[in-house]
Amino acid sequence: QVQLAESGGGWVQPGGSLRLSCTAPGSIASSAIMGWYRQAPGMQRELVATITSGGNIRYADSVEDRFTISRDNRKNTAYLQMDNLKPEDTAVYYCTVRRVMTPTYTYWGQGTQVTVSS
Repeated sequence: QVQLAESGGGWVQPGGSLRLSCTAPGSIASSAIMGWYRQAPGMQRELVATITSGGNIRYADSVEDRFTISRDNRKNTAYLQMDNLKPEDTAVYYCTVRRVMTPTYTYWGQGTQVTVSS
């Protein structure tokens, strides 16, 4: 069973900042895409941001100018810096590690709650 170690999250007022981190075992992180998806109550899980081991980044349009994803390959850890948070960012955020080359795999973290409210 692969465990992804997630940290960060919590409650913040609108306009505030939070930082998420996700650490994966080196055996699965080294050649995989790392990132986050989120799921709000009653909504489908959606992409937030992903980053490849080579540093190629993808953002959802709704977060592109407010969130920053980064990665430390030596630590097998990805980070999501979330600034200028809005109430609509409230969701459970799930770390994911996905390899698209053979052997393919996808692993999910247990999720961390982010709540933005006044």
